[in-house]
Amino acid sequence: MATSRPIHPNCGKEQTTMKTELCSFCLKSGMLCQKCSAKVKAGEITELDLKIARLLLSLEEKYPSLQNVCFYKAVDVHRTLAILVGHGDVPRMLGFGGKIIRALGDATGKSVRILEYGVDDRKFLEDLFIPLSILTINTIWLPDGTTETRVILKRKRGPQQSLDFNSLKEIARQMRKMSLRVEFAD
Repeated sequence: MATSRPIHPNCGKEQTTMKTELCSFCLKSGMLCQKCSAKVKAGEITELDLKIARLLLSLEEKYPSLQNVCFYKAVDVHRTLAILVGHGDVPRMLGFGGKIIRALGDATGKSVRILEYGVDDRKFLEDLFIPLSILTINTIWLPDGTTETRVILKRKRGPQQSLDFNSLKEIARQMRKMSLRVEFAD
Protein backbone atom coordinates (compact mmCIF):
# COMPACT_ATOMS: atom_id res chain seq x y z
CA MET A 1 0.00 0.00 0.00
CA ALA A 2 1.08 3.56 -0.61
CA THR A 3 0.69 4.75 2.96
CA SER A 4 0.09 3.22 6.35
CA ARG A 5 -3.40 4.72 6.51
CA PRO A 6 -6.37 2.38 6.16
CA ILE A 7 -8.48 2.63 3.02
CA HIS A 8 -10.81 5.58 3.31
CA PRO A 9 -14.24 4.44 4.54
CA ASN A 10 -16.12 6.61 2.03
CA CYS A 11 -14.23 5.53 -1.12
CA GLY A 12 -16.37 3.50 -3.42
CA LYS A 13 -19.59 4.93 -1.95
CA GLU A 14 -21.74 7.44 -3.81
CA GLN A 15 -21.47 10.84 -2.23
CA THR A 16 -22.28 14.38 -3.32
CA THR A 17 -18.89 15.82 -2.34
CA MET A 18 -15.29 14.76 -2.69
CA LYS A 19 -14.21 12.04 -0.26
CA THR A 20 -11.45 12.84 2.24
CA GLU A 21 -10.28 11.93 5.73
CA LEU A 22 -12.07 15.09 6.90
CA CYS A 23 -15.80 15.62 7.11
CA SER A 24 -17.24 17.93 4.44
CA PHE A 25 -18.60 20.33 7.09
CA CYS A 26 -15.08 21.00 8.37
CA LEU A 27 -13.77 21.59 4.86
CA LYS A 28 -16.60 23.93 3.92
CA SER A 29 -16.74 25.89 7.17
CA GLY A 30 -13.01 26.14 7.83
CA MET A 31 -13.67 25.11 11.45
CA LEU A 32 -12.57 21.64 12.54
CA CYS A 33 -14.83 19.41 14.60
CA GLN A 34 -13.38 17.43 17.49
CA LYS A 35 -12.84 14.30 15.41
CA CYS A 36 -11.07 16.11 12.55
CA SER A 37 -9.08 18.25 14.96
CA ALA A 38 -7.83 15.08 16.67
CA LYS A 39 -6.68 13.72 13.27
CA VAL A 40 -4.68 16.90 12.66
CA LYS A 41 -3.13 16.79 16.16
CA ALA A 42 -2.24 13.11 15.72
CA GLY A 43 -0.46 13.90 12.45
CA GLU A 44 -2.81 11.78 10.32
CA ILE A 45 -3.71 14.94 8.38
CA THR A 46 -1.30 17.78 7.67
CA GLU A 47 -1.98 21.46 7.10
CA LEU A 48 -1.11 20.84 3.44
CA ASP A 49 -3.75 18.08 3.27
CA LEU A 50 -6.30 20.57 4.64
CA LYS A 51 -5.30 23.23 2.14
CA ILE A 52 -5.44 20.90 -0.87
CA ALA A 53 -8.72 19.27 0.23
CA ARG A 54 -10.29 22.74 0.56
CA LEU A 55 -8.91 23.73 -2.83
CA LEU A 56 -10.31 20.58 -4.46
CA LEU A 57 -13.66 21.19 -2.76
CA SER A 58 -13.75 24.74 -4.13
CA LEU A 59 -13.14 23.38 -7.65
CA GLU A 60 -16.01 20.83 -7.39
CA GLU A 61 -18.68 23.21 -8.65
CA LYS A 62 -16.74 24.00 -11.81
CA TYR A 63 -15.54 20.40 -12.29
CA PRO A 64 -18.28 17.99 -11.10
CA SER A 65 -16.10 14.89 -11.68
CA LEU A 66 -14.19 15.88 -8.51
CA GLN A 67 -17.25 14.81 -6.49
CA ASN A 68 -16.26 11.20 -7.16
CA VAL A 69 -12.59 11.65 -6.28
CA CYS A 70 -11.15 10.21 -3.08
CA PHE A 71 -8.34 12.44 -1.78
CA TYR A 72 -5.80 10.79 0.55
CA LYS A 73 -2.74 12.95 0.94
CA ALA A 74 -0.64 15.75 -0.51
CA VAL A 75 3.14 16.06 -0.41
CA ASP A 76 4.92 19.31 -1.23
CA VAL A 77 8.60 19.14 -2.20
CA HIS A 78 10.33 22.25 -3.55
CA ARG A 79 8.47 23.18 -6.76
CA THR A 80 6.40 19.99 -7.00
CA LEU A 81 3.10 19.05 -5.36
CA ALA A 82 2.08 15.37 -5.37
CA ILE A 83 -1.56 14.52 -4.73
CA LEU A 84 -2.51 10.96 -3.78
CA VAL A 85 -6.02 10.00 -4.93
CA GLY A 86 -8.10 6.84 -4.81
CA HIS A 87 -7.94 3.90 -7.18
CA GLY A 88 -9.26 4.92 -10.60
CA ASP A 89 -9.45 8.63 -9.74
CA VAL A 90 -6.39 9.76 -11.76
CA PRO A 91 -8.41 10.13 -15.02
CA ARG A 92 -10.99 12.27 -13.18
CA MET A 93 -8.22 14.57 -11.98
CA LEU A 94 -6.63 14.75 -15.43
CA GLY A 95 -9.97 15.35 -17.17
CA PHE A 96 -11.34 18.60 -18.58
CA GLY A 97 -8.28 18.95 -20.81
CA GLY A 98 -5.95 19.27 -17.82
CA LYS A 99 -7.81 22.31 -16.46
CA ILE A 100 -8.11 20.83 -12.95
CA ILE A 101 -4.34 20.26 -12.76
CA ARG A 102 -3.70 23.72 -14.19
CA ALA A 103 -6.05 25.29 -11.61
CA LEU A 104 -4.26 23.43 -8.79
CA GLY A 105 -0.88 24.49 -10.16
CA ASP A 106 -1.97 28.12 -10.48
CA ALA A 107 -3.40 28.17 -6.95
CA THR A 108 -0.30 26.62 -5.38
CA GLY A 109 2.41 27.91 -7.71
CA LYS A 110 3.71 24.34 -8.07
CA SER A 111 4.04 21.65 -10.70
CA VAL A 112 1.34 19.06 -9.85
CA ARG A 113 1.69 15.27 -9.96
CA ILE A 114 -1.36 13.02 -9.50
CA LEU A 115 -0.57 9.60 -8.00
CA GLU A 116 -2.86 6.66 -7.35
CA TYR A 117 -3.33 5.11 -3.91
CA GLY A 118 -2.82 1.37 -3.45
CA VAL A 119 -0.99 0.59 -6.70
CA ASP A 120 2.20 -1.42 -7.10
CA ASP A 121 5.62 0.24 -7.23
CA ARG A 122 5.85 0.16 -11.03
CA LYS A 123 2.53 1.98 -11.53
CA PHE A 124 3.47 4.50 -8.83
CA LEU A 125 6.79 5.23 -10.58
CA GLU A 126 5.14 5.43 -14.01
CA ASP A 127 2.69 8.05 -12.68
CA LEU A 128 5.51 9.90 -10.93
CA PHE A 129 7.71 10.20 -14.02
CA ILE A 130 5.01 10.94 -16.63
CA PRO A 131 5.58 11.88 -19.54
CA LEU A 132 8.84 9.87 -19.56
CA SER A 133 8.72 6.12 -20.20
CA ILE A 134 10.30 3.67 -17.79
CA LEU A 135 12.53 1.11 -19.50
CA THR A 136 13.34 -0.92 -16.41
CA ILE A 137 13.18 -0.93 -12.61
CA ASN A 138 15.77 -2.80 -10.53
CA THR A 139 16.30 -3.26 -6.82
CA ILE A 140 19.87 -2.66 -5.68
CA TRP A 141 20.90 -4.24 -2.38
CA LEU A 142 23.41 -2.06 -0.57
CA PRO A 143 26.12 -3.37 1.82
CA ASP A 144 24.43 -1.79 4.84
CA GLY A 145 21.31 -3.93 4.26
CA THR A 146 19.16 -1.19 2.72
CA THR A 147 17.81 -1.17 -0.81
CA GLU A 148 17.73 1.38 -3.56
CA THR A 149 15.37 1.31 -6.52
CA ARG A 150 17.07 2.04 -9.84
CA VAL A 151 14.75 3.52 -12.45
CA ILE A 152 16.01 3.72 -16.03
CA LEU A 153 14.04 6.23 -18.07
CA LYS A 154 13.93 6.53 -21.84
CA ARG A 155 15.38 9.83 -23.00
CA LYS A 156 12.83 11.75 -25.08
CA ARG A 157 13.68 13.14 -28.49
CA GLY A 158 13.13 16.85 -29.06
CA PRO A 159 12.66 19.46 -26.36
CA GLN A 160 13.10 18.05 -22.86
CA GLN A 161 10.41 18.66 -20.31
CA SER A 162 11.86 20.18 -17.17
CA LEU A 163 11.19 17.70 -14.39
CA ASP A 164 12.73 18.27 -10.98
CA PHE A 165 14.14 14.78 -10.39
CA ASN A 166 15.35 15.58 -6.87
CA SER A 167 11.78 16.56 -5.93
CA LEU A 168 10.38 13.40 -7.52
CA LYS A 169 12.91 11.26 -5.60
CA GLU A 170 11.89 12.98 -2.36
CA ILE A 171 8.19 12.40 -3.12
CA ALA A 172 8.90 8.68 -3.60
CA ARG A 173 10.80 8.65 -0.30
CA GLN A 174 8.02 10.40 1.62
CA MET A 175 5.09 8.48 0.09
CA ARG A 176 6.63 5.02 -0.30
CA LYS A 177 9.84 5.10 1.76
CA MET A 178 11.56 4.33 -1.55
CA SER A 179 15.12 5.45 -2.22
CA LEU A 180 15.50 6.12 -5.96
CA ARG A 181 18.46 6.19 -8.33
CA VAL A 182 17.37 7.67 -11.68
CA GLU A 183 19.29 6.97 -14.87
CA PHE A 184 18.65 7.57 -18.57
CA ALA A 185 19.09 5.38 -21.64
CA ASP A 186 18.69 6.22 -25.32
